[in-house]
Amino acid sequence: MNEERKENKLGSMPIGPLLFSMAVPMMLSFFIQALYNIVDSMFVAQIAENALTAVSLAFPMQQIMTSIGVGTAVGLSAALPRAMGQRRHEYANELANTGIFLCLCYVALFVFLGFSFTRTFYEMQTNVSEIVEGGVKYLTTIWVMSFGMFFAIYFEKLLTSTGHATYAMIAQASGAIFNIIFDPLLIFGFGPFPKLGIQGAAIATVSGQIFAGIIAFLLNHYSNHWVDFDLEKIFKPNFEAVKEIYRVGIPSMITMGLNSMTSFFVNQILLAYSTTATAVYGIWLKLQNFCFMPAIGMNNGMVPILAYNAGQNRYDRVWGTLKFALMVIVPLMIFLTIVLELTPNVILTMFNASDTLRGIGVNMIRIAVLSLTFGGATFLFSSSMQALRYARFTFVINVCRNFIFPVAFFMTLSYVFHNIDTLWVAIPFTELLGFILALFFYRIMRTQLKEEEILGPN
Repeated sequence: MNEERKENKLGSMPIGPLLFSMAVPMMLSFFIQALYNIVDSMFVAQIAENALTAVSLAFPMQQIMTSIGVGTAVGLSAALPRAMGQRRHEYANELANTGIFLCLCYVALFVFLGFSFTRTFYEMQTNVSEIVEGGVKYLTTIWVMSFGMFFAIYFEKLLTSTGHATYAMIAQASGAIFNIIFDPLLIFGFGPFPKLGIQGAAIATVSGQIFAGIIAFLLNHYSNHWVDFDLEKIFKPNFEAVKEIYRVGIPSMITMGLNSMTSFFVNQILLAYSTTATAVYGIWLKLQNFCFMPAIGMNNGMVPILAYNAGQNRYDRVWGTLKFALMVIVPLMIFLTIVLELTPNVILTMFNASDTLRGIGVNMIRIAVLSLTFGGATFLFSSSMQALRYARFTFVINVCRNFIFPVAFFMTLSYVFHNIDTLWVAIPFTELLGFILALFFYRIMRTQLKEEEILGPN
C-alpha cells in the first residue's frame, strides 16, 4: 500500500497513455450510461407521447438531484488527488469518509421531497391528467429511492480520483446494463414481471443505480488502497474536509442546478406552443447528454491528473494533459455533428415519433447539433479551472452557459418570432458564447499563474 502511494501513476506515467487509461474507461462508462438514458426514453415513448412528456418534465428535477451528487463528487475529485499529491494521506481519508456523510444527508432530503412535492410540481406545469399521474409515479420513485444514485456517483468518483478509472467504468456500466435489461421487462411486463408502465421505467432506473452503487462500494473496499472507510469518521465529519469539498462542489452544484432551472423555464416557453414541443426538447436533452459523454468522460479522467500534478507544482504535465484532451475531443465532436446532421429522421424513428413530433424534431436536431463542438471544448476549459482552484471562473462560465444565455435566447426568440422552428437557434448560440467566455477566462488564468511564477519559464 505504501509503495502504491509513493508511485501513484497520476504523477509518473506519460501523459498520453495516462490520460487514455483514465479517460477511456470513463468515456465508455458514461457512453453506456447515456445510452441507457436514450433507451429508457425510447421504451417510454412506446407507451404514449404523454408518457414521454411526463418523463421530459421530470428531467429538470432529476438534474437537480444529479447536480448535488455530481457536485459533491467533483469537489472530492479536486480535493482528494491534491491531498494525495501532497502526501497528506490521513486527510485524504477524512475527505473520503466525510463525503459519505454528505450523501446520507442528501438522501434524507430527497426522500422527504419524494413524498411531499411531486404532485405539486406536475400540477404547476400542466392539467393533462395522464401526464400528471404518470409523472407523479415516475418522479416519486426516482426521489424516494435516490440513495442508489448518490452513492453510485460518489463511489465511482472515489475510484476515479485515486487512479482506478477502469473500476469506475465497471461499476457504472454494470448499473446501466442492468437498467437496459430491466426497462422493457418492467414497463411492458414480459414473463413473470408485472406490467408497470412508466413506473416500471423508474423502478428499473433506481434498481440499476443501486446495483452500480453496490459494485462501486465493493471495488473501493477491496481494491482501493488509498482510502479506508470508517463509520466513526463518517458520522463525525471533518468540517475542514466539508469546506474543501464544497469550495469546488458548490459552484458545480449551482451551475448544474441552473441547468435544471433552464430546462424548467424552457419547458414553460415550449408548452405555449404544444406539449409535443416539450417532448422534442426532452429528446434533445437526452441526445445532447449522449453526445457530450466523451467530453464528460475525458473531463473525469483529466481532473484528477490536473489536481494531482498541480499539488506537486508540475504544471508542464497540467498543460500537456489539457492540450492532449482537446486534441481528442474537438475532432470527435465535429464527427458527431456530421453524423447527426445526416440522420435526424433515423433518430426520431427510434422514439416512435408521430408526424407532429417529427415535423418539429428534424429541424431541431439539425440546428441544435451545431452546438456540440463548442460545448465539448468548453467542458474541458472550465474543468481545468476547477482543478486548478479557479472555480470562480468556472462558476461564471457555467451560470452564463447553463442558465443566462439559453433562457435569454429562448425568451427573446419566442417573443420576436413566435415560431417554434426558430427557437432552436438558441442552443448553438448559447454554446458559442459559452466557448468564447471560457477561452477568455482560461487565458486570464494562464497569465495569472505565470505572473505568480508558478509555471516558471514557458
